[in-house]
Amino acid sequence: MIEARNVHKAFGSVKAVDGVSFVARDGEITGLLGPNGAGKTTTLRMLYTLMAPDRGQVLVDAIDAAIDPLGVRRRLGVLPDARGLYKRLTARENIDYFGRLQGLPDDLLKSRGDALIAALEMGDIADRRTEGFSQGQRVKTAIARALVHDPRNVILDEPTNGLDVMATRAMRRFVQRLKAEGRCVLFSSHIMQEVGTLCDRIVVIAHGRVVADESPDALRALTGEANLEDAFVKIIGSDEGLAA
Repeated sequence: MIEARNVHKAFGSVKAVDGVSFVARDGEITGLLGPNGAGKTTTLRMLYTLMAPDRGQVLVDAIDAAIDPLGVRRRLGVLPDARGLYKRLTARENIDYFGRLQGLPDDLLKSRGDALIAALEMGDIADRRTEGFSQGQRVKTAIARALVHDPRNVILDEPTNGLDVMATRAMRRFVQRLKAEGRCVLFSSHIMQEVGTLCDRIVVIAHGRVVADESPDALRALTGEANLEDAFVKIIGSDEGLAA
């Protein structure tokens, strides 16, 4: 379980995150949405300990990120907005490298790597250098790398961004599989159809605050809109565009 409790973050005089609180539960896919500049990306970075909040708490499986950031990182698998592969390494070598950083023994590392390569349909690229990979191939490698230590909590920042139709469908199936395994999945996307299809709950951030935390059906009922995109626009009170 991932929890934000009254989290604040300012950059100079700008309040990027102003008291955000929500819970992403095990066995569910929680969507995190917000327009440009809403504080969504800053919130995500605090959740996976890249930034420390000025005030408030980030908890992962009841572990306080401020007290035990390493313990939190061990329980998280993160696909960040920057994929950051080592281009001279093969996909398998990228996965293995991160597994060793997590302290996995060689036999477990091999079995976990093989299972992820199979689940993500990476058999044809596993032993190729990642330099020159397509966007979809890079995303698959980054996700496998993030999950090699078998975390129970997964943060995916726009995992289908830039993917073609077939790669997107495969990625959605994989995200649903993570949920079926009982993991906590926090999912950020600007594609409303995707969010409506995948997410059990949707947390909407605007102006650094949570302005909605409901199921997709409840959001539509709350706003009186049949279309989730229209509901989102009504909730944030503008049509300035979706999150990045």
